Amino acid sequence: MTPEQINNSNNGDYTAENIRVLDGLEAVRLRPGMYIGDTGKDGLHHLVYEIVYNSIDEAMAGFCDHIEVTIHPDNSVTVSDNGRGIPVDIHPEKGVSALELVMTTLHAGGKFGDGAYSVSSGLHGVGASVVNALSTWMKAEIRRNGKLWHQEYQKGERLGEVKAAGKTDDNGTTIIFMADPEIFGEIVYDFNVLCERLRELAFLNKGVSLSVRDERNDNEVSFFFEGGIASLVRRINKNRQVLDKSIYIAGSVNSTAVEIAIQYNDGYSENVTAFANCVNTREGGTHMTGFRAALTRVLNDYARKNKFLKDNDPNLSGEDIRDGLTAVVSVKVAQPQFEGQTKGKLGNPEVKGQVESIASDGLTEYLEKHPEEGKSIIDKCLLAAKAREAARKARDLILKKTGLEFGTLPGKLADCSSNNPKDCELYLVEGDSAGGSAKQGRDRNFQAILPLRGKILNVEKAAKDKIFDHEEIRALITALGTGISEAYDYSKLRYHQIIIMTDADVDGAHIRTLLLTFFYRNMSDLIQNGHLFIAQPPLYRLQAGKKQNWVYSDAEKDAELAKLKGSKVDVQRYKGLGEMSPEQLWETTMNPATRTLLKVQVEDAIKADEIFHMLMGSEVPPRKSFIQAHARSVKNLDI
Repeated sequence: MTPEQINNSNNGDYTAENIRVLDGLEAVRLRPGMYIGDTGKDGLHHLVYEIVYNSIDEAMAGFCDHIEVTIHPDNSVTVSDNGRGIPVDIHPEKGVSALELVMTTLHAGGKFGDGAYSVSSGLHGVGASVVNALSTWMKAEIRRNGKLWHQEYQKGERLGEVKAAGKTDDNGTTIIFMADPEIFGEIVYDFNVLCERLRELAFLNKGVSLSVRDERNDNEVSFFFEGGIASLVRRINKNRQVLDKSIYIAGSVNSTAVEIAIQYNDGYSENVTAFANCVNTREGGTHMTGFRAALTRVLNDYARKNKFLKDNDPNLSGEDIRDGLTAVVSVKVAQPQFEGQTKGKLGNPEVKGQVESIASDGLTEYLEKHPEEGKSIIDKCLLAAKAREAARKARDLILKKTGLEFGTLPGKLADCSSNNPKDCELYLVEGDSAGGSAKQGRDRNFQAILPLRGKILNVEKAAKDKIFDHEEIRALITALGTGISEAYDYSKLRYHQIIIMTDADVDGAHIRTLLLTFFYRNMSDLIQNGHLFIAQPPLYRLQAGKKQNWVYSDAEKDAELAKLKGSKVDVQRYKGLGEMSPEQLWETTMNPATRTLLKVQVEDAIKADEIFHMLMGSEVPPRKSFIQAHARSVKNLDI
């Protein structure tokens, strides 16, 4: 087609006039999700983090050791630090104050090019300007070289010049802002969410204190960890039996700084958290690859050198070596390259070798100086290898006894007719009775049902070889199609929605927790990629004449009864799914048009690990303390 033909076609009204150029920070307000992820709860809190990250940059450069966040009664926020203060002098090229440039221009700041920071935190480096654009108003107060400076903004635009506002004896930056309700809706910050992130930043920047003050209810918490990530590892393992005091390794290669903390416990799960420039890289990356390679190689070399492995013994696998491992890997890179859907994976190729070199040297030195701890670690790895081999033999024996091959679906699975995993759902149902109702009430085209008899194995307290001895878990693994452990293959997942459907009583809650523990410890990808859900069956059916209402909580029941005041209302309480007819179960809990599903998400992996171990692990005192602390918050308990 020639240009003339194109212009004369149906696209002729699409001209240069249709191309819109967004000036300044207008693009941020138009597409906020591109800069902060979303405009919900996470995006709102991300505004605070972006300002804090600027203060963390000052800390990493060695100029700041205290950062304070304050939530005011109107939910405006102040972030203050004792760093050098943002420069206020005139920028030689732009002709405006450096402060104004940083606050009103995307990608302006000391993080870019040969700026003031060799390493910076955050994902995008957009920081203060994006927060400014997404705020109704913002104020900047700069303490620098004995003077106090001030500038105000509205929706990203300055309201006046940078002005001197007096004298001061200290240095630092204070940013005060009010998030825009036009962007975020209701503006309410969660004190606990902010505390978790600031605690994490304090662990990652030893010697820096961070505090959160909530003026809405007079709460205040401060965090300071002289041991840094070594303190974090000890915190993660605080309710576990540990095999060593903790191993701390630090070093730098070129402009990359590496910190590693390692501690083994007597459990069966791996808990390794990796950070790059204080960003939690949940999808791993080159720093994680380098660490794992060093750990596997050094421990195998140590085991052979000290005759824990004989000449004819095979090497310990990476999986064996990571059994019971708790570790934190933190790198600070001059030019980080983040990859993945959520920018949660570090891609710098040079970092792999840098981390591997530092980890190898540090771990080798530690093992040579601490032979008793070294023996305990190797013994743990050898025990894991035996359990893995026992699990393989148990799996092979089961297949041999039953005459089945991999891929043969369990007999009690009522599969769906669709072969497209994206369209398919698997309901994990408590008991044969509820399973029968679900099988009759489902849509056979896309809904599969797997009834589970009784309570599955608590994998938090069981070795891997015990998993294959448990019939219900074997059925679950086979139905999902992914395999498990070293044979795990996420690409073979047969259902992209896995829905846990249990009774609304204590037993149902226990079964649900056991299933969540299994998935979190063995198939965390399914949670991370949004495949795991919890069904929400109703608690009551309210019948007033011909009108029927399904309600899902006691509060909702009371509200509905108040509306139906004066009418004769029949109230039926459902303690079990099996009490519902197939039609009722479909209408309330399985019909995509009317059901409610809760997506299982992990916002804080360290906190999740702590809770799973506390509730499902072998240590009784922490679980007892947790129950005593939260017992009063349980409003309804069916026993």
